[in-house]
Amino acid sequence: MATYVLIHGAWHDGDLLGPVADHIRAGGHEVHTPTLAGNGPKDDKSTGLEEAIASVTGYLEAHDLRDIVLAGHSYGGMVITGVADRMTDRITRLVYWNAFVPNSGDSLLDLVPPHFAAMFRDLAEASGDNSLTLPYPVWRDGFFNDGDGDAAQAAYDKLNPQPFATFTDQIALTTDPAAMQLGKSYINGLHDAALPHSHGWHPRLSERLGLFRLVQMMGGHESCLIDPGATADALIVAGRK
Repeated sequence: MATYVLIHGAWHDGDLLGPVADHIRAGGHEVHTPTLAGNGPKDDKSTGLEEAIASVTGYLEAHDLRDIVLAGHSYGGMVITGVADRMTDRITRLVYWNAFVPNSGDSLLDLVPPHFAAMFRDLAEASGDNSLTLPYPVWRDGFFNDGDGDAAQAAYDKLNPQPFATFTDQIALTTDPAAMQLGKSYINGLHDAALPHSHGWHPRLSERLGLFRLVQMMGGHESCLIDPGATADALIVAGRK
């Protein structure tokens, strides 16, 4: 059986991955869902990307986790790339789940369409504390497009403001993902509309992994909330030996 560490995306926390984790545990696996620094409801919104990465490396050390499948959703792809660069020896496979795949020097804003980058900058400027709150229409039709409206609102109410620095900080890597000597997988939700399909996740970002296992699944960006069982199944396929 495998040990999974699931890293959530922007505006989320580890608790929102609980239903997915429960499905994976039902298959006999060990699962951890830490909350990234900056993403707790009371966390400092000046938190940057390096602090988010360090919160995961610290978690792995504190729990003495080894031989893990490290999976990142969306923004979590930035974080797992940094963790893998620093703790390659603890990881058997990286799983990117409709996630960003940065090379050294990239920020998340470098990997989104220009109109998204402009929207994020405007939101941060208007926030007063350099954080981002995702507008509900973007959440409903981009992130939760394949889910029920009442469920979309209920999920939206659980989101937390995202520190803008986690989007603007450039990641520093000694090895880019394609050259990392470990297994890599990419899960692609076929209905994911969080990014426009003309500037989408796969193959634009997945091909940065070099050799990787592709797992296609039905569903959109928030499959963890809409269909946690199917998401868990995809993660198990992506993470298996």
